[in-house]
Amino acid sequence: MSTPRYTVPGMSTRDGGAVIELLNLRLHALNDLALTLKHVHWNVVGPHFIAVHEMLDPQVEAVRAMVDETAERISTLGGSPHGTPGALVAERTWDDYGIGRAGAIAHLGALDVVYTGLIEEHRAVARATEETDPVTQDMLIGQLHSLELFQWFVRAHLETAGGDLSTAGAGTERGAAERAAGGDSSA
Repeated sequence: MSTPRYTVPGMSTRDGGAVIELLNLRLHALNDLALTLKHVHWNVVGPHFIAVHEMLDPQVEAVRAMVDETAERISTLGGSPHGTPGALVAERTWDDYGIGRAGAIAHLGALDVVYTGLIEEHRAVARATEETDPVTQDMLIGQLHSLELFQWFVRAHLETAGGDLSTAGAGTERGAAERAAGGDSSA
């Protein structure tokens, strides 16, 4: 952990450094999500193409705003956001999105897994900042509101009338894509 030379009033530079470290990984996750959503937008095919294609652009725009908000919070705390592709790849703790040209439902199955991982980590950081930085926690909670809504949009395509997800039990993007597509070879 790198301790900033200054941080916001009422917070120690040590606590500021700890929050900055947590937020840098959130910054990478959000940048990665924005790029992944655009990748899906460009590579989705099939009967649900236009619905998914058009659903994703507002998500990309909102996630890009979250990226900016997160980077600005890092700067406010006295840190330096690492927003380059090289930093994202070097510092991330997850694999690159692995689905190329595929059917809409397959991509949505994989995106459900992406959103789950991102939301779980966002929630963990929100809990970790509760005592030291409620301003950062509030920012993360606001972001979670949108991220969880976007996941619901994705899951609405994967849910049966009985409330079951076609991706239930899948732990990987590829596995979720295959389950969602029902074994369709376009996954």
